[in-house]
Amino acid sequence: MTYCQFIAAVKKEVECNVDRKVRIDVHVALKNNDKERRGLVFQEEGINISPTIYLEEAYRDFQQGKELHKIVREILDVYKSARFSKRWEAGNLREFDKMRKNVLCKLVNREKNREFLKDTPYIPFFDLAIVCYVLVELSERGIATMPVKNSQLKMWKIGEMELFQTARENVQKQFPAELRRMKDVMAEMLGMDAPDEEGDSMYVLSNETRNFGAVCIAYDHILDLIGSALKESYYIIPSSVHEMIIVPESKAPRREEIEEMVTEINETQVEEEEVLSNRVYFYNIQKKIMS
Repeated sequence: MTYCQFIAAVKKEVECNVDRKVRIDVHVALKNNDKERRGLVFQEEGINISPTIYLEEAYRDFQQGKELHKIVREILDVYKSARFSKRWEAGNLREFDKMRKNVLCKLVNREKNREFLKDTPYIPFFDLAIVCYVLVELSERGIATMPVKNSQLKMWKIGEMELFQTARENVQKQFPAELRRMKDVMAEMLGMDAPDEEGDSMYVLSNETRNFGAVCIAYDHILDLIGSALKESYYIIPSSVHEMIIVPESKAPRREEIEEMVTEINETQVEEEEVLSNRVYFYNIQKKIMS
């Protein structure tokens, strides 16, 4: 069964198991890094926010032998947990003052997002780009966002300077940066206690929610604050769109080795749409320059 045939089969089964007031459509979205993804969008009568469940992972499970009815059951469970129970006041979207507090920013790869950036305001940041988005919802179910396009600026009647100033102020206030030892982060993910030994040479820079936390590296004064904490210059390794890895210069291998490691990890362990960059950055605390 091809991927398109699989989508059609899943859609048919899902339609048989949801309320008639819920319309199921196949949605094609251009995600981060210009990655095209296909999924089912659940359009519920009276609700104007529709969750989309992408099917690439489900298709991989199907190819590995998982039965179709089990995949459909899992999709329905995800829908029940992700569905919105009320309308979102979309009319507010037309007024910048009503959206102001929800406007945030994140980092994406500039080269990998050429199509996306054609009609999107952005600020170049080395090989990356700072872009803005509207936070629709953030909860235990996940994060729902909407990118800010050039057409949005025209509707809001504001310029790029006001947009990015607002987004930078909001993201730093609502999602303050956190610098934590790598071993503490890993222990938390695994539900274990972190080892007590000293000498951890890697740190994770992100925000508390771990959503689009790589942008923390562009926060005001953050580079100097990290340098003061480490008391030396350091490397900045883009782990994903969600975090940066910080390694003190004295504890780091050669730059070429780091870039080889980052490239390999991005190709084998990071979801394609969460890859930030294969480049490695360096902050010199004496010259106060990131390169």
